[in-house]
Amino acid sequence: MLNLHQQELTNPSKNILDRSEEIDLEFLIEDLPKSLSSMKFGVDRIRQIVLSLRNFSRLDESEMKDVNIHDAIDSTLLILQHRLKAKPESPGIELIKEYGDLPLVECYAGQLNQVFMNILCNAIDTLETSKTYTLENPKPGKITISTTVGVMNDTVNSAVIRIGDNGSGMPSAVRDRIFDPFFTTKPVRKGTGLGLSISYQIVVENHGGILKCNSQPDVGTEFWIEIPIKHIVRSQESGVGVQEIIFLLPSSLSPIGSIPNV
Repeated sequence: MLNLHQQELTNPSKNILDRSEEIDLEFLIEDLPKSLSSMKFGVDRIRQIVLSLRNFSRLDESEMKDVNIHDAIDSTLLILQHRLKAKPESPGIELIKEYGDLPLVECYAGQLNQVFMNILCNAIDTLETSKTYTLENPKPGKITISTTVGVMNDTVNSAVIRIGDNGSGMPSAVRDRIFDPFFTTKPVRKGTGLGLSISYQIVVENHGGILKCNSQPDVGTEFWIEIPIKHIVRSQESGVGVQEIIFLLPSSLSPIGSIPNV
């Protein structure tokens, strides 16, 4: 509309010309669309972060639900994106995602997101503090996340999530203790020693899964997370896992067709 007005009004008055120069009209015409575009980008970015924080926390979901594992990982990565970017003292961390064809996984979404957060934060900490990249050895830090369908105990379909880095790795003496409560290799006030211990409890005890670590000094570290695609209920008396039935039964009846987790 402003352009059309300028085309129609070929001989503007002195007052209009003075006012146009005062507000720097030509600059505004050129800069305003860029400013609006930048504002829209910022609003969209804030919206993505808020949605990711909501997906990450899952405060409104206290029960197990079918979850898209890839969306959960991506929400965690978006929260940590600022730590993956380049810094004056080091280049950025390269992120490699090798997602397989995973079905929805029945799990406690908020708890599993915390596991992803703990393991990814540890990988980033390792790459930031190790000598993976120096001026003499410009090898970039890498974090690789892969997912695939597996089988637990030869009977239960599972989701396998592997998170690895090419950091300094760990000797076996450290690796064997990383899931112990309060054990940490970080400096004082940098770590509580509870992140991996809590993660182990979430994966193994709350989801009936597997959490293990493979690491070699000067090669890197990989965490293996494996949980059943369908939740497994464990008997408190015998400890035998039973696949959760898909339909509801009266409390007086026993689960029919349950499959023991041998």
